[in-house]
Parts: sequence; C-alpha cells; structure tokens
Amino acid sequence: MNITIVGGGNIGTQFAVHCAAKGHRVIIYSSRPKQFNQHLIIFDEKDTIKCQGDIYKSTSNAAEAFSEVDIIFVTVPAFCMKAVSNEIYPYIKSGIKIGLIPGTGGGECAFKTCLERGAILFGLQRVPSVARLIEYGKSVRAIGYRKQLHVAALPSKEVLEIKENLFDIFEIPCVALPNYLTLTLTPSNPILHTTRLKTLFKDYCSEVTYDFVPLFYEDWDDETSKLLFACDDEVQQICTALNEFDLSYVRSLKIHYESKTPEQFTKKIRSIQGFKGIKTPMLFINGKYIPDLYSRYFVADFSYGLEILVQIANLLELDTPYMRSILDWYNTISLVKERFDYNTFGIINKGDLLNFYRE
Repeated sequence: MNITIVGGGNIGTQFAVHCAAKGHRVIIYSSRPKQFNQHLIIFDEKDTIKCQGDIYKSTSNAAEAFSEVDIIFVTVPAFCMKAVSNEIYPYIKSGIKIGLIPGTGGGECAFKTCLERGAILFGLQRVPSVARLIEYGKSVRAIGYRKQLHVAALPSKEVLEIKENLFDIFEIPCVALPNYLTLTLTPSNPILHTTRLKTLFKDYCSEVTYDFVPLFYEDWDDETSKLLFACDDEVQQICTALNEFDLSYVRSLKIHYESKTPEQFTKKIRSIQGFKGIKTPMLFINGKYIPDLYSRYFVADFSYGLEILVQIANLLELDTPYMRSILDWYNTISLVKERFDYNTFGIINKGDLLNFYRE
C-alpha cells in the first residue's frame, strides 16, 4: 500500500518503521524532511533492534504526500488536527483511510469535511506502545507493546477491513470497537495527565517558582490517585447516560491498571517500566522552574481532552464537578486560549451528538 505518516515524532517514526518493514511505500510528511534518513530503526529497552525499514521519502509538500495514498496515519497533537485536515482535504478521494493515532482529542470532528467527501476515518484507542525518539529522523525506542490494539471507525461498518490492515502491519491482534464514541470517551491522558498536573501545580501563579522537576509518574502520589478515581467515575457516568451506544469498551482506569484503591493505583503507576524517567513538563528560568504551559501535556490534554469530556457531559445535562473544577483551574493559568468546541462543528445538543457518532 501507499502509506503517508503525518508527523515525524515518537509515534510517527515508530509507525513509519513498521509500515516500511512490511514492504509498504511509506512517505513521512514533516516540517523537517531533510533530517530523515531513508533507513529508520526501532530499538527496544535493551538497545536491541526490534524492527527496521526503508521509507520511500520524507517531504513537506502536501501534493507529494497525499496525491496517491491508500492510508494516512496522523500522529500530530490534537490541536494540530484541523490544520492537517485542511491540508489533506484537497486530495481526498472516496475510500481513502485516515487514521488518528491515538483516536482521542476530537480529531473525528476536525476531519468532518473529509468524511463528508468520502474518506474513512479510524482511530486507535491507545498507541501500540510507549515510544521515545532516540535521534530525530533516525531511530526510536519502543517499550511495552500491547497484547491487543482496539480500533474504531467512521463509518463504523469499515472497521473490519481496517482491523486487518493494522494486524498486517503490527502483527498484534486487533479488536474492532462498536463505535467511534468509545475512543472519544477513553479515560486516558485527558484525566491521567490533567489530574497529575492539577495536584502538582494547584497553587501555581505567575509569581510561584519551584526548586526541582519531579518525575511525572515515579513521584505520583495518593492525592492524585484519589482525584483521578473521582474523574474516572464521572467518565463512567457519562457512558451510562449514553445508553444509545455500546460503550462497554470504555474501561475504567481502575480496571485498566488493575487497581481497586487509590493507594494501589499509586503503587502501580510508579512501577510501570515504560513510564520510568519521564519528567514533569517544566522550564528552567532564572535559576528556578515553572510549569511549561505550552507542552502537549497542558495544551492537548486539557483543551482537547478534558474539555471534550466536560462538553459531552454538558450536552447530556450531566454534572461532573471534579472534571469541571480541574478544567476551571486550568483556565486560570492557561496561556493558550484555543480549545475544542463541539459548537464549531454544528454539534449543539444531545441529538446532534448522537447523530454524528451513529454514522
């Protein structure tokens, strides 16, 4: 197949290698195409080569990237989705497959015009593994590949063929999800990252600085776990209220991380190998540290993550005080005012929401 990867970061590089290793013609669409080697490598945690392959080319030219393509994997942050959709739109042909990796963040709405033109949209519930660049344009380290991938599509009837495409690329069993709303409501980074940032920086203002950078997961605490559990319960309340859909695959994080209590969750999250060494997003200024409010953890996971969950609750006239309080806190410190808004895409009530995700 002709496959284009949008984004040359952690996940984009990982996907490019797996696709190329299977003999597909792979193009990476990146703002820095000259930094890419043709030969790309995935290493594991022991620095052993796990997978390698040769891409066809890297380019920043949209016509080269999208004119003759079967599948497009979009691996950029959620706040870039609408701009990417606009770049792809002129080249859309009926049946082209566009995959959002992962499928959360409101990308399904950003690509609404592409859907209307005949594109098939799909997304993964979670990425195949933790991936971190070793050297941009050359290599990436991937740790902890999942035993299963979960995929949903719009229109939903197209999911079975896409499931087979993904299995052929990754050789990981793939589960077809019943609807795309299952991805939208996945309680991953939108509550995992935001609760952690809230407890870390709850007293932050422009005059506050910090002496050190905590590890994001290894220094996790019970206060965060308790807040996370409360938000996790609110997500499950949303699922219960949307009884028009099969949302059984929107699993509680208590189940996903096999933790019945906040204390068990804290112990579990601190121990995950793929999370080791990840620092809290902060900037060093004048000998002190402040939160990096432009990092993806802030910009994407609040404005294009938690924001979506709260908006869905509002459309259902459902109160979610814990998630709403975290979002209200973020809005007091945010430096970026752009945010996801269902109204922008003509979804202004529960009926509109149901009709969009029923496709």
